[in-house]
Amino acid sequence: MLLRKVEKFLARHDMPATKFGRLAAHDPRFVLDLRMGRMPRAKTEARTLRWMAEYEEQTLDLQAAVAGQAALAAHMAHASFETKGFSYAA
Repeated sequence: MLLRKVEKFLARHDMPATKFGRLAAHDPRFVLDLRMGRMPRAKTEARTLRWMAEYEEQTLDLQAAVAGQAALAAHMAHASFETKGFSYAA
């Protein structure tokens, strides 16, 4: 059921229902209406599920990039560098 997937998504990403509705369905009341029993059309449900999958993929990509930058910064903090034959610890 779409509502259950949306509720899990909202909890996982700590996202307000109105923000989700605006981003995923261009309707800030979308989740509230689902909670009240609204049955979306098949196309709307498919588009919403696709949007959720793309959002999670982008979030994972962003998290990987941030982790990579943190690892590089940690490496650079412990790296030494050489200038004109002298070695310096960073």
